[in-house]
Amino acid sequence: MDNGDVALFAWTDGEAYWVGNTETPEVLWRTNKLALGDAPDGLGDWAERELGAQLREEEPWFADYEHLATFFLPVLCSKDGKDSTRTFFREHAAGFPDADREAGLTFYEDLLATGVFEEFRYTMAAKLGTSESQDLVRMRATMAEFNAAKLLADAGYGFTPEPGVDDGHHLDFRVPEADVLVEVTRPEPPSRRRAGTPAAALRQTVGGKTDGQLRVASEALLLVDATSFRDDEWAAVRDERPAVGHRPAVVYRFRPDGSREGYAVGDVPLAFDWLAPQPA
Repeated sequence: MDNGDVALFAWTDGEAYWVGNTETPEVLWRTNKLALGDAPDGLGDWAERELGAQLREEEPWFADYEHLATFFLPVLCSKDGKDSTRTFFREHAAGFPDADREAGLTFYEDLLATGVFEEFRYTMAAKLGTSESQDLVRMRATMAEFNAAKLLADAGYGFTPEPGVDDGHHLDFRVPEADVLVEVTRPEPPSRRRAGTPAAALRQTVGGKTDGQLRVASEALLLVDATSFRDDEWAAVRDERPAVGHRPAVVYRFRPDGSREGYAVGDVPLAFDWLAPQPA
């Protein structure tokens, strides 16, 4: 394109297709929009190969994370979000504190290699956002949904993202076999907020959920992802095991090597055999 952005075109005598990470030309504003997977055979694959090659040329380190790069390609090559999302992976270890890029990205590479989200790729990839500004809080919160999916998958549960509830809200997951709704929240640690203690940081964040999505779906399981907490902050939570203002809940933290610790709050309707109970 004239501004240096890349767009791909394919056409026959009767049809034409355009995809690009640039501003859509006005002449194409009213054309039909298709997901890459809904394009004619081979066309979406070709476009993804070309965009993937461009991504690896511009960010060669993505070659070590094939599944992650492919899964998030729609945002990594988006017009507005490519810089912010690439920076999130390149410089912020996908949200893991005190971890380098290799450790953080390998965690998600291994998760996505299982195909756990393949059916819901566009729904989940888009959550990372296509904004020019980098909102690390929101991005870390998005990755909390991937962490929650790993908890569910590792425990042998299938799930569906974005189930609706009666008031028009959507929660994060439904586990059909147990008929359980799941909402996820990721507190920012006290070092990044005014909360005086790690327990207060948990309660403040959960309070936002109980006033919002969980007001109607009060029976939903709340997964409280404390992955953003440093070792010392998490140790305080692990030792105290505080209530968080909602039952049932699971409070947990992942590390990039896949290890996790956590505890239950109330009668958790799903089986996680590694959980510690909440103190009486």
